[in-house]
Amino acid sequence: MRLSHAHRFVGPSALRRFAALAASALLAVAPAALQANPPAQAKTGTIKGKLVWAAGPVPQPKVEANAAKSKDAVCKVKPILSKDITVDPATKGVADAFAYLVKPKGDYSDAEKAFLAKNPEVVVDQINCEYVPYATVVHKDQKLTFKSSDPVGHNVDFKPFDNPPINPMLPPNGNVAYPIKKAERRPSPVNCSIHIWMKGQVFILEHPFAVVTKADGSFEISGVPAGAQQLVLWQSTKGYVTAGGNKGMAVTVPAGGTADVGEVKITK
Repeated sequence: MRLSHAHRFVGPSALRRFAALAASALLAVAPAALQANPPAQAKTGTIKGKLVWAAGPVPQPKVEANAAKSKDAVCKVKPILSKDITVDPATKGVADAFAYLVKPKGDYSDAEKAFLAKNPEVVVDQINCEYVPYATVVHKDQKLTFKSSDPVGHNVDFKPFDNPPINPMLPPNGNVAYPIKKAERRPSPVNCSIHIWMKGQVFILEHPFAVVTKADGSFEISGVPAGAQQLVLWQSTKGYVTAGGNKGMAVTVPAGGTADVGEVKITK
């Protein structure tokens, strides 16, 4: 019986040629397959910028008169300057302002859990008759503690908008925990009624996307869900600095990249 051409025996050399052709075909389609299934992209990005003074001559820090008159020796260790607005003469950067998102969009639950696990507590200290730091960001699920590292008595006069007010005495080297109930709409002042120049700002938020501007006015908020967000800059004497007031300015955050909003200027 004679075999047709289709049923003839295929020898080893023919098999090797067939295998080589098949491998070449696979390599040829590999790039297309990679394009059809691209590697997962980052889902978060960064917002950065700088708050600068553009309202005329740079304001000079003033020495608080009450500090010089204090009967407490610890308060005379050095001149105590007002921090209502602090501008760096070299860069015109404005320090101690708040940069934060309004109602962040996107899922950040895992990042939030990690942030709280790493940073369970925020401490605002009283050192040499000053609040340190002057401006403080707190997540509503963090523990907020006011303490004193001074050998003299202070008190903590803290009256937020949406949380209960407190005004306890704080003995030398003492501390007090503040019972956070909810997030706040804006930063709230904290004072010492004994040393009336002692001031600070505390902002309680419902998310971790908030920072305080540095000495040169720069700020950077990382881990922000990619896409459209609203950014606010708020300064204690000027209020809302960014366009849009408490609604903030629109920012599009690139996945795996940085949205640089540039200089945000205080003009009046």
